[in-house]
Amino acid sequence: MTGAVRTPGRGKVWFVGAGPGAPDLITVRGAAVIAAADVVVWAASLVMADTVAGARADAEVLDSSRLTLEDVCAVYDRAAAEGLAVARVHSGDPTLWGAVGEQIEQCDARGLDWEIVPGVSSLAAAAAAVGRELTVPEVAQSVILTRFATATPMPGNEDLRAFAAHGTTMALFLSAKRGRAVQRELLAGGYPLDTPCAVVYRASWPDEAVYRCTLDELAATLRDAKLHKHTLILVGPALDAGGRRSHLYAPDFGHEFRRAAP
Repeated sequence: MTGAVRTPGRGKVWFVGAGPGAPDLITVRGAAVIAAADVVVWAASLVMADTVAGARADAEVLDSSRLTLEDVCAVYDRAAAEGLAVARVHSGDPTLWGAVGEQIEQCDARGLDWEIVPGVSSLAAAAAAVGRELTVPEVAQSVILTRFATATPMPGNEDLRAFAAHGTTMALFLSAKRGRAVQRELLAGGYPLDTPCAVVYRASWPDEAVYRCTLDELAATLRDAKLHKHTLILVGPALDAGGRRSHLYAPDFGHEFRRAAP
Protein backbone atom coordinates (compact mmCIF):
# COMPACT_ATOMS: atom_id res chain seq x y z
CA MET A 1 0.00 0.00 0.00
CA THR A 2 1.07 3.58 -0.47
CA GLY A 3 1.62 4.68 3.11
CA ALA A 4 0.36 3.28 6.37
CA VAL A 5 -3.34 2.98 7.02
CA ARG A 6 -2.90 4.14 10.59
CA THR A 7 -0.70 7.13 11.47
CA PRO A 8 -0.47 7.57 15.26
CA GLY A 9 -2.16 10.75 16.39
CA ARG A 10 -3.29 11.73 12.90
CA GLY A 11 -6.53 10.81 11.19
CA LYS A 12 -6.95 9.84 7.56
CA VAL A 13 -9.79 9.07 5.17
CA TRP A 14 -9.35 6.44 2.51
CA PHE A 15 -11.81 6.59 -0.39
CA VAL A 16 -11.94 2.93 -1.34
CA GLY A 17 -13.27 1.64 -4.64
CA ALA A 18 -15.16 -1.55 -3.75
CA GLY A 19 -15.43 -2.70 -7.35
CA PRO A 20 -18.60 -3.49 -9.30
CA GLY A 21 -20.15 -5.95 -6.89
CA ALA A 22 -18.44 -9.30 -6.42
CA PRO A 23 -16.48 -9.15 -3.15
CA ASP A 24 -13.38 -10.71 -4.71
CA LEU A 25 -13.15 -7.87 -7.22
CA ILE A 26 -12.03 -5.38 -4.59
CA THR A 27 -8.29 -4.69 -4.79
CA VAL A 28 -5.82 -6.10 -2.28
CA ARG A 29 -5.10 -2.54 -1.16
CA GLY A 30 -8.78 -1.75 -0.70
CA ALA A 31 -9.36 -4.87 1.38
CA ALA A 32 -6.34 -4.06 3.56
CA VAL A 33 -7.61 -0.54 4.22
CA ILE A 34 -11.03 -1.85 5.28
CA ALA A 35 -9.40 -4.46 7.55
CA ALA A 36 -7.35 -1.81 9.36
CA ALA A 37 -9.88 1.02 9.59
CA ASP A 38 -11.39 2.33 12.81
CA VAL A 39 -14.54 3.41 10.97
CA VAL A 40 -16.00 1.94 7.76
CA VAL A 41 -18.59 4.00 5.91
CA TRP A 42 -20.02 1.96 3.04
CA ALA A 43 -22.82 2.25 0.50
CA ALA A 44 -24.98 -0.73 1.47
CA SER A 45 -27.37 -0.09 -1.42
CA LEU A 46 -24.53 -0.51 -3.95
CA VAL A 47 -21.86 -2.66 -2.28
CA MET A 48 -22.18 -6.28 -1.14
CA ALA A 49 -21.99 -6.84 2.60
CA ASP A 50 -19.23 -9.43 2.09
CA THR A 51 -17.01 -6.66 0.70
CA VAL A 52 -16.76 -5.06 4.14
CA ALA A 53 -16.93 -8.30 6.12
CA GLY A 54 -13.20 -8.06 6.71
CA ALA A 55 -13.57 -5.00 8.93
CA ARG A 56 -12.23 -5.32 12.47
CA ALA A 57 -14.66 -6.66 15.05
CA ASP A 58 -14.33 -3.43 17.01
CA ALA A 59 -14.64 -1.11 13.98
CA GLU A 60 -17.64 1.17 13.66
CA VAL A 61 -19.51 0.30 10.46
CA LEU A 62 -21.97 2.84 9.05
CA ASP A 63 -24.33 2.59 6.08
CA SER A 64 -23.86 5.72 3.93
CA SER A 65 -27.16 5.19 2.10
CA ARG A 66 -28.85 6.54 5.24
CA LEU A 67 -26.47 9.48 5.71
CA THR A 68 -26.23 13.00 4.31
CA LEU A 69 -22.93 14.67 3.47
CA GLU A 70 -23.21 16.50 6.78
CA ASP A 71 -23.54 13.18 8.62
CA VAL A 72 -20.45 11.84 6.90
CA CYS A 73 -18.56 15.04 7.68
CA ALA A 74 -19.33 14.50 11.36
CA VAL A 75 -17.36 11.25 11.04
CA TYR A 76 -14.51 13.20 9.45
CA ASP A 77 -14.61 15.65 12.37
CA ARG A 78 -14.09 12.74 14.74
CA ALA A 79 -11.32 11.33 12.55
CA ALA A 80 -9.47 14.64 12.70
CA ALA A 81 -9.98 15.04 16.45
CA GLU A 82 -9.27 11.45 17.50
CA GLY A 83 -6.73 10.34 14.87
CA LEU A 84 -9.06 7.74 13.34
CA ALA A 85 -8.55 5.83 10.09
CA VAL A 86 -11.74 5.95 8.03
CA ALA A 87 -12.48 3.69 5.06
CA ARG A 88 -15.11 5.44 2.95
CA VAL A 89 -16.19 2.61 0.66
CA HIS A 90 -17.70 3.50 -2.72
CA SER A 91 -19.06 1.20 -5.41
CA GLY A 92 -16.96 0.75 -8.55
CA ASP A 93 -14.24 3.37 -8.71
CA PRO A 94 -14.64 6.45 -6.51
CA THR A 95 -13.67 8.85 -9.30
CA LEU A 96 -16.61 7.87 -11.53
CA TRP A 97 -19.95 9.22 -10.30
CA GLY A 98 -18.77 8.69 -6.74
CA ALA A 99 -19.50 12.14 -5.24
CA VAL A 100 -15.97 11.96 -3.88
CA GLY A 101 -14.90 15.48 -4.86
CA GLU A 102 -17.14 17.21 -2.33
CA GLN A 103 -15.85 14.90 0.41
CA ILE A 104 -12.23 15.63 -0.45
CA GLU A 105 -12.98 19.34 -0.12
CA GLN A 106 -14.38 18.68 3.35
CA CYS A 107 -11.27 16.71 4.33
CA ASP A 108 -9.03 19.53 3.09
CA ALA A 109 -11.05 22.07 5.07
CA ARG A 110 -10.37 20.02 8.22
CA GLY A 111 -6.69 19.47 7.49
CA LEU A 112 -7.50 15.76 7.29
CA ASP A 113 -5.25 13.49 5.22
CA TRP A 114 -6.96 11.48 2.50
CA GLU A 115 -6.15 9.05 -0.28
CA ILE A 116 -8.09 7.41 -3.12
CA VAL A 117 -7.83 3.64 -3.57
CA PRO A 118 -8.85 2.88 -7.18
CA GLY A 119 -11.53 0.29 -7.82
CA VAL A 120 -12.69 -1.88 -10.71
CA SER A 121 -15.38 0.04 -12.56
CA SER A 122 -18.72 -1.52 -13.45
CA LEU A 123 -17.74 -0.73 -17.05
CA ALA A 124 -14.96 -3.31 -16.90
CA ALA A 125 -17.26 -5.85 -15.25
CA ALA A 126 -19.99 -5.23 -17.83
CA ALA A 127 -17.59 -5.66 -20.76
CA ALA A 128 -16.35 -8.89 -19.18
CA ALA A 129 -19.91 -10.14 -18.79
CA VAL A 130 -20.65 -9.36 -22.43
CA GLY A 131 -17.36 -10.96 -23.46
CA ARG A 132 -16.35 -8.20 -25.85
CA GLU A 133 -13.41 -5.89 -26.28
CA LEU A 134 -14.65 -2.31 -26.38
CA THR A 135 -11.78 -1.03 -28.54
CA VAL A 136 -11.47 -2.95 -31.79
CA PRO A 137 -8.88 -2.00 -34.46
CA GLU A 138 -10.37 0.03 -37.32
CA VAL A 139 -13.82 -0.16 -35.72
CA ALA A 140 -13.70 1.75 -32.44
CA GLN A 141 -10.62 3.06 -30.66
CA SER A 142 -12.40 5.28 -28.15
CA VAL A 143 -14.92 4.70 -25.37
CA ILE A 144 -17.28 7.48 -24.28
CA LEU A 145 -18.47 7.21 -20.67
CA THR A 146 -21.52 9.34 -20.05
CA ARG A 147 -25.10 9.40 -18.82
CA PHE A 148 -28.46 10.77 -19.87
CA ALA A 149 -29.79 13.82 -18.08
CA THR A 150 -32.32 12.72 -15.45
CA ALA A 151 -32.71 14.30 -12.02
CA THR A 152 -29.15 15.59 -12.30
CA PRO A 153 -28.79 17.89 -15.32
CA MET A 154 -25.93 17.60 -17.79
CA PRO A 155 -23.57 20.41 -18.80
CA GLY A 156 -24.75 22.10 -21.99
CA ASN A 157 -21.83 20.86 -24.07
CA GLU A 158 -22.30 17.19 -23.13
CA ASP A 159 -25.22 16.33 -25.35
CA LEU A 160 -25.90 12.62 -25.89
CA ARG A 161 -26.85 13.22 -29.51
CA ALA A 162 -23.52 14.96 -30.16
CA PHE A 163 -21.56 12.15 -28.51
CA ALA A 164 -23.42 9.62 -30.66
CA ALA A 165 -22.16 11.33 -33.81
CA HIS A 166 -18.72 9.84 -33.15
CA GLY A 167 -20.10 6.36 -33.79
CA THR A 168 -17.67 4.72 -31.39
CA THR A 169 -18.30 2.64 -28.27
CA MET A 170 -20.46 4.38 -25.70
CA ALA A 171 -21.12 3.34 -22.10
CA LEU A 172 -24.23 4.86 -20.54
CA PHE A 173 -24.43 4.91 -16.76
CA LEU A 174 -27.51 5.87 -14.71
CA SER A 175 -29.70 6.05 -17.81
CA ALA A 176 -31.82 2.90 -17.95
CA LYS A 177 -35.04 4.51 -16.74
CA ARG A 178 -35.05 6.83 -19.78
CA GLY A 179 -34.83 4.09 -22.40
CA ARG A 180 -37.01 5.70 -25.07
CA ALA A 181 -35.27 9.06 -24.82
CA VAL A 182 -31.84 7.41 -24.89
CA GLN A 183 -32.74 5.40 -27.97
CA ARG A 184 -34.13 8.48 -29.70
CA GLU A 185 -31.04 10.59 -29.02
CA LEU A 186 -28.59 7.88 -30.07
CA LEU A 187 -30.42 7.35 -33.36
CA ALA A 188 -30.65 11.09 -33.97
CA GLY A 189 -26.91 11.34 -33.39
CA GLY A 190 -26.16 8.95 -36.22
CA TYR A 191 -25.96 5.41 -34.88
CA PRO A 192 -27.70 3.05 -37.38
CA LEU A 193 -30.80 1.16 -36.30
CA ASP A 194 -28.90 -2.13 -36.26
CA THR A 195 -26.09 -0.87 -34.01
CA PRO A 196 -25.37 -3.65 -31.48
CA CYS A 197 -26.18 -2.94 -27.85
CA ALA A 198 -25.68 -4.78 -24.59
CA VAL A 199 -27.63 -4.07 -21.42
CA VAL A 200 -25.94 -5.37 -18.28
CA TYR A 201 -27.81 -5.53 -14.99
CA ARG A 202 -25.77 -5.70 -11.75
CA ALA A 203 -22.50 -6.73 -13.37
CA SER A 204 -20.63 -9.34 -11.29
CA TRP A 205 -23.47 -9.72 -8.74
CA PRO A 206 -25.11 -13.16 -8.24
CA ASP A 207 -28.19 -11.97 -10.16
CA GLU A 208 -26.21 -10.46 -13.04
CA ALA A 209 -28.11 -10.46 -16.33
CA VAL A 210 -27.03 -9.56 -19.86
CA TYR A 211 -29.46 -8.58 -22.61
CA ARG A 212 -28.27 -8.18 -26.21
CA CYS A 213 -30.21 -6.24 -28.79
CA THR A 214 -29.90 -3.73 -31.59
CA LEU A 215 -30.42 -0.04 -31.04
CA ASP A 216 -33.93 -0.03 -32.47
CA GLU A 217 -34.83 -2.59 -29.78
CA LEU A 218 -33.08 -0.88 -26.85
CA ALA A 219 -36.06 0.86 -25.25
CA ALA A 220 -38.23 -2.25 -25.53
CA THR A 221 -35.45 -4.41 -24.07
CA LEU A 222 -35.15 -2.15 -21.02
CA ARG A 223 -38.93 -1.97 -20.63
CA ASP A 224 -39.54 -5.71 -20.97
CA ALA A 225 -36.77 -6.55 -18.51
CA LYS A 226 -38.10 -3.88 -16.12
CA LEU A 227 -34.66 -2.35 -15.72
CA HIS A 228 -34.34 1.13 -14.27
CA LYS A 229 -31.31 1.04 -11.96
CA HIS A 230 -28.05 -0.88 -11.42
CA THR A 231 -27.90 -1.10 -15.22
CA LEU A 232 -25.17 -0.19 -17.70
CA ILE A 233 -25.90 0.25 -21.40
CA LEU A 234 -23.18 -0.44 -23.97
CA VAL A 235 -23.64 0.75 -27.54
CA GLY A 236 -21.45 0.62 -30.62
CA PRO A 237 -20.11 -1.44 -33.52
CA ALA A 238 -17.28 -2.97 -31.46
CA LEU A 239 -19.86 -5.12 -29.65
CA ASP A 240 -20.35 -7.23 -32.77
CA ALA A 241 -17.03 -6.81 -34.56
CA GLY A 242 -15.07 -9.88 -35.56
CA GLY A 243 -12.26 -10.81 -37.89
CA ARG A 244 -10.09 -7.87 -36.86
CA ARG A 245 -6.49 -8.30 -35.85
CA SER A 246 -4.36 -5.86 -33.89
CA HIS A 247 -1.04 -4.64 -35.27
CA LEU A 248 0.71 -5.33 -31.96
CA TYR A 249 0.86 -9.10 -32.41
CA ALA A 250 1.09 -9.19 -36.21
CA PRO A 251 4.29 -10.84 -37.52
CA ASP A 252 5.04 -7.89 -39.80
CA PHE A 253 4.79 -5.33 -36.98
CA GLY A 254 7.96 -4.61 -35.06
CA HIS A 255 8.56 -2.76 -31.79
CA GLU A 256 11.30 -2.45 -29.19
CA PHE A 257 10.76 -5.98 -27.90
CA ARG A 258 10.36 -7.83 -31.20
CA ARG A 259 11.57 -7.41 -34.74
CA ALA A 260 9.11 -7.54 -37.61
CA ALA A 261 9.29 -10.68 -39.73
CA PRO A 262 11.07 -10.14 -43.06
